[in-house]
Amino acid sequence: MSVIEIQNLSFGYTSEAVLEGLDIAVRAEDCVGLIGANGAGKSTLLRLLLGELTPQRGEIRLFEQDVRHFRRWRMVGYVPQNGMSLGKNFPATAAEIVMAQLVGQMGWRRFPRKEHREKVMQALEMVGMADFANRLIGTLSGGEKQRVMLARVLAGDPKLLLLDEPISGVDDRATHRFYELLEKLNREEKLTILMITHDLREAAWHFGRIFCLEQGSVVELNPQDLAAELQHRHKHPCRHCRRTGDAAQCLHDPH
Repeated sequence: MSVIEIQNLSFGYTSEAVLEGLDIAVRAEDCVGLIGANGAGKSTLLRLLLGELTPQRGEIRLFEQDVRHFRRWRMVGYVPQNGMSLGKNFPATAAEIVMAQLVGQMGWRRFPRKEHREKVMQALEMVGMADFANRLIGTLSGGEKQRVMLARVLAGDPKLLLLDEPISGVDDRATHRFYELLEKLNREEKLTILMITHDLREAAWHFGRIFCLEQGSVVELNPQDLAAELQHRHKHPCRHCRRTGDAAQCLHDPH
């Protein structure tokens, strides 16, 4: 089953297209990395997937339903960039941050029951943060905060995770652990994952599929493409050659 299906998608904030003619299919239990330069349209694509923007042309389907009519948003977990940039004196523990995800399930009194507390601890356990449940969120490191943010999303039992560079500015060790965690969630919890990242080496090591977004177009990298991308030699055909059908012979520099 296709969890994400994008066909002939085009979008622009002005007359100039940011995304043009995109075709992407993400199957159930795929673990996908989306790379591309700043300004390539990666975050715009996520906003389209989340229904925050409307395509100018083409179609987006989530779980085989048009995103314009999609209402099962509890199936979709979203982890934004720097989603836990809270001050050191922010008066909430890691467990309380995760519990906030479950408010809608608590009824009109908004009082957590035993099952809610158990779900919070299970989510923190999944990301290796159970021992930090009672720590104030502001006292945690950047990597620890992002794992709490991930636990918060996981507490809602999503089937699809969308992550927008969630570990930007985090040190290398924490970054590696985060990728390992996502790979484990994909393998053991059967979560479908699409993550925007600049860390191609980690993504190539831990993710099964890599898409590259550049100059408004997207391609899935095969092993040869991936090797070239790692050496900073990968380029897409320019827009003119894609439009005129000369992409295979394109000699232009799209940058």
